[in-house]
Amino acid sequence: MILGARIALLGLAIVSSFTISGAEAAPKAAGQSGAASWYGPGFHGRLTANGERFNTLAMTAAHRTLPFGARVRVTNKNNGRSVVVRINDRGPFVGGRVIDLSKASARAIGVSGIAKVSLTRV
Repeated sequence: MILGARIALLGLAIVSSFTISGAEAAPKAAGQSGAASWYGPGFHGRLTANGERFNTLAMTAAHRTLPFGARVRVTNKNNGRSVVVRINDRGPFVGGRVIDLSKASARAIGVSGIAKVSLTRV
């Protein structure tokens, strides 16, 4: 009986760990905010993480965890301008940044370098 109880507890612990880790890895964007930058020079025409060619003129972006194809409203906190982008790449790989925008999406909201933004999944 004690062995059966231990096996049951072990099974419960394994299931719980999968549930917890799954929740932690869930993509987030609602209420997420931080620094945004843009990328493009040297990447135009190269393959993105989802396998398509990067186009600096498309309304796309790179995010660390959101699924490819997700649409996100990015709002520049300095001027209130916003744009909806499609996630097609991974990044940014610079600490403190939450999203990397294509040149066209950055230009649409007035980002010429780094700007504080908020993200909302649409």
